[in-house]
Amino acid sequence: MKLLVNLWLSMFLLLAVQCSEPVFTPKPRAYPRIEYPERAYQAFDTSFCAFTFQYPKYATIIKSTNPNAANGECWFDIFIPNFDCRLHCTYYPIANNSDFEQLRSDAFNLVDNHNIRADYINESRIQKDNQVSGFLFDIEGPAASPFQFYLTDSTKHFLRASLYFNTQAKHDSLAPIYEFVKTDFLHLISTFAWKQ
Repeated sequence: MKLLVNLWLSMFLLLAVQCSEPVFTPKPRAYPRIEYPERAYQAFDTSFCAFTFQYPKYATIIKSTNPNAANGECWFDIFIPNFDCRLHCTYYPIANNSDFEQLRSDAFNLVDNHNIRADYINESRIQKDNQVSGFLFDIEGPAASPFQFYLTDSTKHFLRASLYFNTQAKHDSLAPIYEFVKTDFLHLISTFAWKQ
C-alpha cells in the first residue's frame, strides 16, 4: 500500500513539474503599429524664401547649413519626426534661359540616377497656373527617394524637392507611411505660390 501511495505521489509530482514549464510558441512576423497624426496644415511664409505653401503641423522646418549652397538662405528640410523622413528643398534663382534649362536638366538627371533600383518612375506634369508649373516624379521600388518634384515659373524661380526616409529602402514596409506623407506633399504643391 505504501508503495502504491509513493508511486501515485511521484506521478503527481512529475506531472506537476511537467505542467509548470512554460510552453513557447513562435510569434508571427509583424511590423510595428503606426500611429498617424491628425492632418492639419500651417503656412510657410518666411522672409528668406520667395514662395509660400502649406505644410503639416506635425512637421518642422530645418534650415540648411550647407556652406556650398548657391542660395543657401532658402535651402531647407521639412522634417516629419513621427516617420523620421524629410523633404529636402532647394531653391535657385534663375538669371537667364540657360540657367533654367540647366536646372531642369539636373532635376531629370537626379531622378534618372534612381533607375538602377527603381521598378518604375511615373512622371506627372504639374500645371497650376501660368506662374507655377513643373514635374512630379513618383518612383516605385526600392529607390532611395520615392518622391521628387520641381516647381518653377521658368523665368525667375526654381524649387526642387526630394523625399528621404532615414531607413533602408524597404518599399513594402514603407508603403503606408509613404502614401500618408505623399498626401501632405501633394497638398504642399497644390497650395504653392510665388511671392509677387
